[in-house]
Amino acid sequence: MASRDTTSLLVGLLVLFYTWGVWANVEVSMEDRVEVFRGETASITCMFTSTEGIGGMIIQWFYVTRTGEKQKIYYQDSTMQVVDRGTQFTDRISVNGTGASEAIVLTIRDVRLEDELEFICLIKGLTDGTGEGRTKLKVFEKPDYPTIEGVQTGISVSEPGPSKIATCEVKNGYPKPNITWYRNNAPLRVAQDGVLVMPSTTTESTGLYSVKSELSMMVMKEDKDDQFYCEITYFVPGGVGMLESERINITVYYPSTAVSVWVESPKGKIKEGDSVEIQCRGNGNKPSSLVTISHDGKDHEGKTLLLANVTRRDSGDYICTSTDTDTFEDVTGQISVFVNYLDPAVVRPGDMTVVPQGNELKATCNALSSLQTQTVWFKDGAEVSMGNILTLKDAMFDTAGTYMCVVTVPEIEGMETSGTLHVYVEGPPEIMQPEHTMMEESFENTVDLSCTARGFPAPSIVWTTSDGKILKSASQTDTDDGVQSVVSIKVTSDITAFCNASNEFGTAAVTFSITAIKAETAIPKQSPKKVKQEGRGVIIAVIIICILLLAILGSVLYFLYKKGKLCGRSGKQDLTKEKSSKDNIVVEMKSDNTEEAVLLGVNGEKLPPSDQSGEYLDVQK
Repeated sequence: MASRDTTSLLVGLLVLFYTWGVWANVEVSMEDRVEVFRGETASITCMFTSTEGIGGMIIQWFYVTRTGEKQKIYYQDSTMQVVDRGTQFTDRISVNGTGASEAIVLTIRDVRLEDELEFICLIKGLTDGTGEGRTKLKVFEKPDYPTIEGVQTGISVSEPGPSKIATCEVKNGYPKPNITWYRNNAPLRVAQDGVLVMPSTTTESTGLYSVKSELSMMVMKEDKDDQFYCEITYFVPGGVGMLESERINITVYYPSTAVSVWVESPKGKIKEGDSVEIQCRGNGNKPSSLVTISHDGKDHEGKTLLLANVTRRDSGDYICTSTDTDTFEDVTGQISVFVNYLDPAVVRPGDMTVVPQGNELKATCNALSSLQTQTVWFKDGAEVSMGNILTLKDAMFDTAGTYMCVVTVPEIEGMETSGTLHVYVEGPPEIMQPEHTMMEESFENTVDLSCTARGFPAPSIVWTTSDGKILKSASQTDTDDGVQSVVSIKVTSDITAFCNASNEFGTAAVTFSITAIKAETAIPKQSPKKVKQEGRGVIIAVIIICILLLAILGSVLYFLYKKGKLCGRSGKQDLTKEKSSKDNIVVEMKSDNTEEAVLLGVNGEKLPPSDQSGEYLDVQK
């Protein structure tokens, strides 16, 4: 009985000790993982609780090697703190906290890729037992910017299998980045739509990863404008990062199903003399295709046909043919080209036309053209008529001259032609009135006389003098207005010269009068125009002034005579009583109001009729 009680007591004590020991164990808590970029500092915190004082507590830090072994790197008790030598963390770790705060922090500086391990925090008390916590350290490295390279050659839609499109590569990432392909912002699904992706991974000497992905797919014509790019996803502390490559296009080769032909230049309507460029393009994209442009049975290889200085014979259909050299199938297109023309102007009647003076002339100007034309007539640069018919009524010498008709095509700039018509008016000569026909010139001087005559046929000019002498020193030249003749005459006396113009229809003449004056009395030589105008004016003025002076003088004498103040006597006294009839001064005065002449003596007395025998003023002594 006693033995059974002792056994029960021992069992109870054992249970009590066991229960107390479990309750007295150190409780340790740690994060599952700590994440940090390579090269940064990692802090691993070990939290614990214990009923035992600090003095009896032992703290140790371990890491688990790649082979699964525990490797101690730190030891601490109440008397010492020791970092184990010879480990990869010896010079890069430190531990903060003494346990009083119930938190111990392991700090790892300049974290490396090989530091991605599991770390163990071991807390041991003298009576409380032992507690342990574990944390995994995760290390990250952001990769470089991704690069993408498309195929340099084009891809044919006739390829039997998937064709390589592009290669995408991203370098120096950790952990390994992922690559996803996109077309026009939509991800490509592998094994669908003929898509094939071949990834490959390379571990660099630094331990970082480089990932490459090659995209292949079945290509169709619709892919010619598509954009391809790759998206890179990588892990970072607490999340995921993303990078996109540049976007590229691929060259897709496909045969033409239609051909376009057009005139590249000139724009608008074509005229003779232009340089024409014809372009031909198929809607396919295949370098092996053969393109030819044909016209009138002649073939021109290439997509461009240049025609220099075209004529109306170049009008017609131009056919472009695109031939697939793989299948030898042809696709054609065509364009009709029309070259507009304007023939040289034809003027009728002829280039030279003679019309009698006073008659009417009608001339026409026509030019054959493929387009509507407009005709304008000019003379001496001035417009004289619109339309292709020129009508000249009552032809005069002023009508003669050169007429030009200009034919233009309003629809095409620079398309024009022209013709000329020389009109001659047939009639007797007409002398252009000289500016001066009367002039004065000093003796022994030489004067040049000019005479211009017009008419058709062209008149001949002969110079003669009033005595019938022909002046043979004259010269004759043709001018726009007719014929001009100049003669030089030496002044030795007053001269009258005649300019005589004649043709088969008649004659005309003009007279030149030259007055010879002495050199010492000659007025300063002026232009003949001034001599003529000013000389006449001076003569008229002098005559008027003389008449006025004579009238005034006569009035004064008559007034004095009436007052008897002439010679100091009155009007009623005789000059002398013994005056004989021979001493009389007889003045005959006639009045418009009487037919009787009144003879007055010097004293103003009326003489008897017997003494009225003089018809003119007679002075006798």
